[in-house]
Amino acid sequence: MIVLHGLKACDTCRKALKDLGAAGRDARLRDLRAEPVTAAEVEAWHDAFGKDLLNIRSTTWRGLTEAERAGDPVALMVAHPALVKRPVAEAADGTLHLGWRDDTRAALGL
Repeated sequence: MIVLHGLKACDTCRKALKDLGAAGRDARLRDLRAEPVTAAEVEAWHDAFGKDLLNIRSTTWRGLTEAERAGDPVALMVAHPALVKRPVAEAADGTLHLGWRDDTRAALGL
C-alpha cells in the first residue's frame, strides 16, 4: 500500500493516484485537511526532505505575513496543510518520496 499524503483538490495528487491505480498498485490519498498531520509526521518529512518540503509557491504562503513566514516551518505546515509540497508518497516499507516526478515514479516501480 502506498499512501499519498496531499490534498484531494491537488491535480498532482490526483494524477499520482490515477497513475498508481493504472499500474495496478494499491494506493490511497490521505487528504491532509480531512486527516490532519501531526507535528511528529511533519518533523519526519522535514528531516527527510529539508526545505524542499515547504511549498513557498502556494497561495497560502503568499497570504502569510513576513513574521509568520519566519516561524518554524514544521509548525507552519501543521497549521496550514497546503504548505506541504505534494504529494508525500509513503511506500509500504516506510520509504518517503516527495512530488510526482520521474525519479519518484521510478522508485515506486512505474
